Order: sequence, then structure tokens, then C-alpha cells
Amino acid sequence: MLHRTLRASDIETPGRLAELLDAQAYLADEGLATACFLALRMGRPLFLEGEAGVGKTELAKTLAAVLGAPLIRLQCYEGLDAAQALYDWDFARQLLHLKAAEATGATGAGDAVRLEGELYDRRFLIARPLLRALETQPSVLLVDEIDRADDEFEAFLLEVLSDFTISIPELGTISAKTPPVVIVTSNRTRDVHDALKRRCLYHWLEHPAFEREVAILLRRLPECTEVLAGQVARAAERLRGAGLVKPPGVAETLDWTEALLTLGARDLDPGLAAATLGAVLKYREDQEAVLKNGLLRHG
Repeated sequence: MLHRTLRASDIETPGRLAELLDAQAYLADEGLATACFLALRMGRPLFLEGEAGVGKTELAKTLAAVLGAPLIRLQCYEGLDAAQALYDWDFARQLLHLKAAEATGATGAGDAVRLEGELYDRRFLIARPLLRALETQPSVLLVDEIDRADDEFEAFLLEVLSDFTISIPELGTISAKTPPVVIVTSNRTRDVHDALKRRCLYHWLEHPAFEREVAILLRRLPECTEVLAGQVARAAERLRGAGLVKPPGVAETLDWTEALLTLGARDLDPGLAAATLGAVLKYREDQEAVLKNGLLRHG
């Protein structure tokens, strides 16, 4: 359920935004809260870059909840093109419309122009995420993992974000009355072009410091003890510095802690920690290295 719609102008300071995010169980540090506040006030997209699992996508979800606006997500992948992101025509429904016209005898020469106009009526248009975001006020548009998309899609996205206007040949130009709040994320699997970054405000999202990660665990998992939260956060620090194939993000430490709590853990018992490694490490070689080097010991 959406909350009362909150305008960017209603949020007076970065500190107030941090409080609103905290009320939704997202703990943003001063730098992130400031970047997000400026993006809201300046009407600019926010480009969040950082390793997977540090909370980039979650910020967009939480911000949508704070603003009382729907979250519209465009998940990027290799081969994504404009039609898949913007709009498409419902060919199946158009074909049914043609067959219905044939059945009623409305396919003569005099009906051709009218029928063509009907085929490209708005009711046959399938709005994809970018078009939905332009037409939904207010909304939060999440362009997730832009680094997975191709260069061509980057250029297209830059064009859309420049003026929040698109052209549909059969229908004309569609412009956003109120531009959406835009969050673009990247895991930096490749470099994103400077042109797109220049259009946005940029923020690098680090893994949280020890104290903040403890606070996140306690905030998101109220049944967690301070002892367990501290031991898990300290273990996560060690794992991130161990040169693993895929070090854990906050999402993984939350999953790990929840798994431990499900098994009744009150502290990071080595046996339970080893048994629940699949919640925090997703590569076999990482798990083997951790067990071999005794990285689960706490102290």
C-alpha cells in the first residue's frame, strides 16, 4: 500500500530524508542521503555505482515508499533494446481486431484508412517501463544494472533522460508532465559512458562500515542479538577482505543472519556458521577457501 504522496519540496534537508529512509528500515549515511536529496531537489537522475549487494536497488524501492509513489523497474540485460524498454504494439489484439472487421464486412476500400487508424489506437499499445514512468505522476524509475546493457541502449536512455519525451510515430509525442525520480544503478562490470554519467548526479556506494552494518542487521532483524549482529558484521568484513570471487554484500549478510536465527543461533557458533555458508557465499571455491583458512572464527 502506498503512503501519502510526498513531494521533493516537502523534504527540507538531507537529514530529514535520512530520517524518512530510516523509518522504512533503510539506513543511509550522510553522503548517500545528501546525494539522494540533491537528486530530488535538482530533478536529476541519481547514478549509483558499487558492488552487488550494497543496497542500490533497495534504495530505489525505499525511496518510492517514502514518496508514496509507484516503483517502475527496468531491469537491464545484454540485448535490451528500445522496444523492450519503451513500448510495443499488441499484434495479437490487432490481428483479432482485423478478423472482427472482416467478419462484419468492414474491410472494403473505403474502410482502409479508418481501419488503419483503429489498429494504431492507444488501446493496442503496450507500455513498457520507460513509457509507464513518463505517464505515471509521480513515479520512481529504477534503471537497474545499466552496465549489463549495450552501448546502443545507453545512448537511447540518455536521449530519454535528457528531456523525458518520446515520440511514437503513430500517436505523436508524449512528454512527462512531472518527470519521474530516476535511479540508475551499476555493478561496474564494465565502464558506463561518461555522457550518461554527466546527465546524472553520481554516488559510489561502499559496503557499510562495521557499526552501520550492525545497525542495519538490528534494524532489519529485530530478533537478532547485538552479539550475533556484531559477530556477523565482523565476519563479513573478513570475508570482503579475503580476495573471494564474490564477497558478500549487505543482502547476503542479512540472509546469513536470518538463516542463523532460523536455526536458533544467539551468537556466531562456528558449526552453524559453516552449515549456513550457502546463505552468504554463492561460489564453492569461496566456501572452501573460507573453511580452509578459518575465516569463520570470531574474536
